[in-house]
Amino acid sequence: MIPIRLVLLRPRNADNLGAIARAMKNFGLSDWVVVAPNPQLLEGPGMHRLAVKSGDLLEAVRRVETLEEAVADCTWVVGTTMRHIEGRRRLFPADVAKEGVERGEAFAIVFGDERSGLTNEDLAQCHALSVIPTADEQPSLNLSQAVVVYAHALFEAQRASNGKPLPLPSPALADDAALRAMKAAIEETLTAAGFLHDDGRGAVDGLMATLMRAHPTRKEAGLWLAALKSQTKALVRK
Repeated sequence: MIPIRLVLLRPRNADNLGAIARAMKNFGLSDWVVVAPNPQLLEGPGMHRLAVKSGDLLEAVRRVETLEEAVADCTWVVGTTMRHIEGRRRLFPADVAKEGVERGEAFAIVFGDERSGLTNEDLAQCHALSVIPTADEQPSLNLSQAVVVYAHALFEAQRASNGKPLPLPSPALADDAALRAMKAAIEETLTAAGFLHDDGRGAVDGLMATLMRAHPTRKEAGLWLAALKSQTKALVRK
């Protein structure tokens, strides 16, 4: 089974967490992380009332304070949103599931809170975006409902891959921590070179998008990082 992680940012409703635990059990998922939850939330009665035969998942949920912590070891991070973000396409759940399974390495699907979803800052930290197509009359889904849609898509993608020849072993992909280090190094080097002016986030994001499409391996990310740091030192010495 491919490691698939569900990440819930700032959830507000204990009932939703219980329902999500049940949905995970329904579709064979077990890895989930809650980011910056209200301390009382994880002790609410709704969690246990709705988590039918899923109490073990309630005990296993990991709690962290930042999205960066939650996905550091993931090679692909997909943020869910109903909003259109200029310059970024949004995959459907079936597309996310298919690509995630084909990648064959740990990846995460990130969900925002029930009131406002993922912020622009949250989405900027995601490698890809996804949307559940819905009717115009009621476009938004409850958090636990959204998780069910993705969980079922992942279950179907895993089932479809069973019995197929295993892909040839390939080098391990760079995880999110390595990609963040690359991005920071690019920004540092371009700043030292005088390329970035004012807020250079757009330029750095554009360069990272090019690298992300190449799916860099851990070794390649290490080479990029070493080369960028070497160049930065040379620029600073001038």
